[in-house]
Amino acid sequence: MSDLKNRVSLIGHVGADPEVKSFDANGKLAKFSLATNESYKNAKGERITETQWHNVVAWNGLAGLIENYVKKGSYLVLEGKLVNRSYEDKEGKKRYITEIVANDLNFLGAKPN
Repeated sequence: MSDLKNRVSLIGHVGADPEVKSFDANGKLAKFSLATNESYKNAKGERITETQWHNVVAWNGLAGLIENYVKKGSYLVLEGKLVNRSYEDKEGKKRYITEIVANDLNFLGAKPN
């Protein structure tokens, strides 16, 4: 187990159309949210579904694929790594964010248009 890596695999639905930005020299950045669901039965036997929202970012070639094929509601399986970062907001407060930096994705369900 000395070769453990920062690796995340998620299956879920895209919450909104991805936001894609282009940079110099064909660089691209895609951002979107992914919803994952977990269901269980509580003590009363009622089925409970909890949804977790994940911030996903992708760069360059993968961002181009996302720009062309990923839409709100797309059902995806993706792999990447967890990244924690901080920034200052407009009021000067330090904010923290956790994101999944995607390095691979596949479509589940129907083929994208």
